[in-house]
Amino acid sequence: MNAQAIREQFPILHQEINGHPLVYLDNAATSHKPRVVLDAIKRYYEWENSNVHRGVHTLGSRATDAYEGAREKVAKFINAKRTQEIIFTRGTTTALNIVASSYGPSVLNEGDEIVITPMEHHSNLIPWQQLAKRTGAVLKYIPLQPDGNIDLADVEKTITSNTKIVSMAYVSNVLGVINPIKEVAEIAHRNGAVMVVDGAQSTPHMKVDVQDLDCDFYALSGHKMCGPTGIGALYGKKALLESMEPVEFGGEMIDDVGLYESTWKELPWKFEGGTPIIAGAVGLGAAIDFLTEIGMDEIAQHESKLSHYAMSRISEIDGIQVYGPKKRHVGLVTFNLDGVHPHDVATVLDASGVAIRAGHHCCQPLMRWLEVGSTARASFYLYNTEQDVDRLVSALIQTKEYFGDAT
Repeated sequence: MNAQAIREQFPILHQEINGHPLVYLDNAATSHKPRVVLDAIKRYYEWENSNVHRGVHTLGSRATDAYEGAREKVAKFINAKRTQEIIFTRGTTTALNIVASSYGPSVLNEGDEIVITPMEHHSNLIPWQQLAKRTGAVLKYIPLQPDGNIDLADVEKTITSNTKIVSMAYVSNVLGVINPIKEVAEIAHRNGAVMVVDGAQSTPHMKVDVQDLDCDFYALSGHKMCGPTGIGALYGKKALLESMEPVEFGGEMIDDVGLYESTWKELPWKFEGGTPIIAGAVGLGAAIDFLTEIGMDEIAQHESKLSHYAMSRISEIDGIQVYGPKKRHVGLVTFNLDGVHPHDVATVLDASGVAIRAGHHCCQPLMRWLEVGSTARASFYLYNTEQDVDRLVSALIQTKEYFGDAT
């Protein structure tokens, strides 16, 4: 793939920051949007804008076709068995909360176990904390190896016959670790538990096949994969979703409403109360078309080469501590510069037009495991190049010299 040609399709990247061409390396937080996505959203509002499923007029039909067409694209993109297994949400956080709020209480009793890892984003940790408190379940953690990976032997020891839910990020947003979801799911199922996957960092960067993984639930966000903010999806196996109660009630998700009792629509609509995120779904569908045309395998290969190049270049700088494994790694590098707070690093880099993330990355337990308060993180996507990495390294060297002179 030609990253430079792809870059031309992203209007926001053609600007200067503080007098320098923008180098955007904060893609794990959110990605930028190509013209085809921006145009799809604009076209929807100018040509198709209407509420879905309700009107028989032409605009209503167009909007419904666009919305449900986007659902079909999501299902195909992650290889769901049925379109009905795709629930549109506001993003990964909402999707995981639906599982914790609806499925969790139906299967958990006091003493039952929820198993996660210390590397989880807060979105895949706090819902399980709260569920454990409400149900009396026990929250357990699979320990991390020194490089941040998990060992399947530890998974076998942690998951027991009392475990009802196992939840894990496919890819860590800090370490870049790719977790062995398929193998963990097999262990979970063997012990009678379901497998929940946080796919926020995996779906934009690699081919995902939920049937091959045999996960029971999978959550994703559109804004990290060239789509708009405020849209995501929850995949769930049909039998599980059918057994679950909705978590939002109102219009659109009902079948029949009486004065004292109501019944719900069939999947997927019973989980989509109110006017849905129609334009967001249309934009997500366009983003999926864009990524599919390029090819997820090509994107993964490009990012792997870029992250290894970045890790090699950054590691050459004296006083830089790089975190996470060097193998089986997705396109990001997390690091600290000795004696300089990550926020100061990010501020000085921004003066050179280089945008990175600094902080705890919504992973405070992982920061404590790393024995740091926060880190800097450069994360790459399909429009980044080796020249972007070179700009990052040059800016880091200048930052080191600046703070070295200041002390």
